[in-house]
Amino acid sequence: MGMAVGGGKGVKSDINMTPMIDVLLVLIIIFMVITPLTPKGLEALVPQPPPPGQQANTSDQRTVVISIAADTKLQINSTDSDWESLQGKLEDIFKTRAERVVFVKGNPELDYLWVAKAIDIAHGAGIDKVGLMPFKDLGE
Repeated sequence: MGMAVGGGKGVKSDINMTPMIDVLLVLIIIFMVITPLTPKGLEALVPQPPPPGQQANTSDQRTVVISIAADTKLQINSTDSDWESLQGKLEDIFKTRAERVVFVKGNPELDYLWVAKAIDIAHGAGIDKVGLMPFKDLGE
């Protein structure tokens, strides 16, 4: 930058850059602080394994699992169901429960559309949290 010394007759309209740079630095600091606070991705629920030395309790009535086979057949906790009555059955199951969590297992060969449909129906039934589980055969 140069400095004008004397001799100039008339009005000078030079912009003062110092306040603009100060504003820029403040904005950069604000964005650097806000950026780590933005959420990244979706919240996922994962079933926890049993403590060491204990067997997994497969008859736990609190856990609700919707299984979707490769031919789009549904099961709720190993009980056969169909797509039309899924929302009603979920509403009946969670009618008296405070904790509204359901897990969805979908066959790997299945289009994700069916898993998304099950998640949407679960949300429509008033379920707060939907988790995803790895799929095993429905007979297991």
